[in-house]
This record gives sequence, C-alpha cells and structure tokens, in this order.
Amino acid sequence: MAHSKPDVVSTQREGGVLSVILDRPKANAIDLATSRMMGETFKTFRDDPELRVAILSTAGDRFFSAGWDLKAAAAGDAVDGDYGVGGFGGLQELRGLNKPVIAAVNGMAVGGGFELALSCDLILASEDATFALPEIRAGTLADAATVKLPKRMPYHVAMDLLLTGRWMDAAEAKHWGLVNEVLPKEKLMERVWELARLLESGPPLVFAAIKEVAREAEALSFQDAMNRITKRQFATVDTLYGSEDGLEGFRAFAEKRDPVWKGR
Repeated sequence: MAHSKPDVVSTQREGGVLSVILDRPKANAIDLATSRMMGETFKTFRDDPELRVAILSTAGDRFFSAGWDLKAAAAGDAVDGDYGVGGFGGLQELRGLNKPVIAAVNGMAVGGGFELALSCDLILASEDATFALPEIRAGTLADAATVKLPKRMPYHVAMDLLLTGRWMDAAEAKHWGLVNEVLPKEKLMERVWELARLLESGPPLVFAAIKEVAREAEALSFQDAMNRITKRQFATVDTLYGSEDGLEGFRAFAEKRDPVWKGR
C-alpha cells in the first residue's frame, strides 16, 4: 500500500482503488491552489488505466468541507480565477471522467463542499453529516448546486435549500435520495472501502459507458440518446461493443463461471 507524503491533498493506492484525502485545517476549505492540486490528482486517476475507482474523503471530524475559501477570496483569490483542470475541487468539470467516484461525507458539507460531494457518483454519509448552501448570505450564487439539485431532488426542496440556506441533516438527505447510505461515523470508511472494492471488481468498460451516456443524455431526448447508443456514437459504447470484455460477460454466463474483466 503506497502512501504519499502528508499534504493538503494526499493519496493512498490499494489495487485499483485510489483514496484521495483533503486535509486543510480547520474546515477543509478550498482555495485556488488546493483546487488545482485536486484537479491534478483526479486527472491522474482518470488517465491511469490501472485505477478503477476513487474515494474522496476529508480529514478531521467537524467539516467535510466548508467549500470555497472565503478568507483566501478576501485576500485576493478571484472567484472566477483558475481552479485548475477539473474546475472547483478538481471534479466538478473534469472532462471524460468515466470511472466511479465515491464521496465519504463526515461533518459539515457546506456550499462548495456540498457541491464537491454532488460531483461524485455515490455519496455515503456519517450520521452527523449535515449539508447547507449558505451562498445567499455571502451574496453569491451556489452555481453547480443550482444546476444540479433541481434535477436530483424535488424542485421545491432544492429551492428551499438554495433560497433559505438552511441545514439539512443526513437522514433528510437520505430521504430525498441525495445520499445513498447513512452510517455511524466509525463504520463509514469501512463501508466505503467495501463498496469501492465491489466496484473495483466490476466491468470498467461498462462503468465508463454508464458514466458517459448518463452525462451526455442530460442534453439529449430519450430517442436521440438511444439512437446514439445503437449507432455506437458514444466513444465508450463503441469501445465496449468491440471489446474482449463485451464477449467475456456472455461467455462467463454460458460457462456458468464468474467473469474476468480485463478492461479491454
């Protein structure tokens, strides 16, 4: 198990799983430099064929992340400055990220910290996790959340969070389907790793196709999306349909054995 040196953004690699830990006391707030570091980390994850799944977690108990670093902003970090390759927090706008990312949320996920969790594919939270979008109080727009939340939960609930900046606890987040599971704090990472290993053992080419199709289909009608799939007009679908793995699933079924995925 390789550990990089303790840093604001540290990584731990175990097989095909990359664990990314943000450790920026006191509140894991993200300034421009940290965002760029996170972008490079997730870009490396995206481009390494050996890596299959990423886990995003943060250090400390009180804050998952307070989001955009307002002190850095007050000191001159521009809100529209260079966030790096993946946009804010390295994930939000990282193009072509066709691998699953799991967020482990412990403590307060506030503003951009909430949006960072929303950039992941699965969100597991500890019982004391809480979520809020207080941007209105800072006189600014929770941009990514305003785009994403009304599509991921009932419109009126999303508007309530955006317009009032109120807190939502983990149980309510689970109720609206914003988080997948809520666990006691001491069980959170154990369950996250269990899920990561399950995904690590899954078919990477299928996961890539799922992520690309889901992302691109947001801008397409159902029939247009289906036509693009059947005509192999998505790069990941074309790769999958022409792959060894594409046949392996059928063969394994016919031979009554577990499939062995090669990612090619």
